[in-house]
Amino acid sequence: MTPLEDRWFADYKPGAVYEYGHATLTEDELLDFARKFDPQPMHTDPAYAAAGPFGGLIASGWHTAGLMMRLLADNYLSKVASLASPGVDELRWPHPVRAGDVLRLRVEVVEARESRSKPDRGIVRTKAELLNQDDVVVMSMLAVNMVAKRP
Repeated sequence: MTPLEDRWFADYKPGAVYEYGHATLTEDELLDFARKFDPQPMHTDPAYAAAGPFGGLIASGWHTAGLMMRLLADNYLSKVASLASPGVDELRWPHPVRAGDVLRLRVEVVEARESRSKPDRGIVRTKAELLNQDDVVVMSMLAVNMVAKRP
């Protein structure tokens, strides 16, 4: 794929699949995020979590979403043409993330169409998945992004 510094709407080709980078999560990071933003005991209390349905601490889904966003921003979203996102669809966390997991991003360009109301841009729909070291999908979403056309 075209480098991020020169990636425009036309560079997002439907059907293209890419994999990027990795992110890891330490127990301290997991606990810190959860205590600040998602203070449920399966995320913050090791003893409670050990006796619960997951058999140990799990990361907040919102922390997982932040890790995915970092990988998207670092590897997939254009540095020159990404305009914004009106939202995401089908956000799912099918498998828990645990401290020590090594996560990678897989994206597929599902659709790239010109904007009907603004001729200087297009709409890109991307299926994004975060996979762990065992190739298990831990998060998925359908992202919608507005991307400028090459001037």
